[in-house]
Amino acid sequence: MATGHEKIETNIGLMAILTILVISIGGLVQIVPLFFMQHTTTAIEGLEPYNALQLTGRDIYIRESCNACHSQMIRPFRAETERYGHYSVAGEFVYDRPFLWGSKRTGPDLHRVGGRYSDEWHRVHLNNPRDVVPESIMPGYPWLEESPADAETIVKKMEVLKMLGHPYTDEQIANSPKALEGKTEQDALIAYLQVLGTAIKTRR
Repeated sequence: MATGHEKIETNIGLMAILTILVISIGGLVQIVPLFFMQHTTTAIEGLEPYNALQLTGRDIYIRESCNACHSQMIRPFRAETERYGHYSVAGEFVYDRPFLWGSKRTGPDLHRVGGRYSDEWHRVHLNNPRDVVPESIMPGYPWLEESPADAETIVKKMEVLKMLGHPYTDEQIANSPKALEGKTEQDALIAYLQVLGTAIKTRR
């Protein structure tokens, strides 16, 4: 007579259902408590949602796959904090949709790059990285200097983010296209890089 375990192993349909059930319960046990942990869902003091230029720059950062080589998550280990600054905390990413944490580091982590270099340094670096970092293998992005920042979708983008809980005012949303007038994609990307990790002051 077959045991319960044997019945499950010989019945593919039943085994699939039970496997999905176990995985679902395990996932819920891990995920649901996070919604009730205030420090993971509350913005840290001083954190502001990205303005129109920074938000556009973030979209360019994603479009150009910068996150494929650069993580934005400093682990709480001395080797990391000594090099990059204060470790990343959950409250810094409340306005990031999607998160760009990552684990692949072909290039350095960028979570604390904000304010570390001048805008001009970033311009030179984006046009030809080897002009400032001779050993760099990063490709150049010279076309960003000539491409105008897209203002067509910024209002809708910010309206949707406001629905999701970002504290944009109606005035900020209405003025967002004007904030992009005369700006290039390079300007937008640099604005985004310059704000990364600045809500927590790093020890430098």
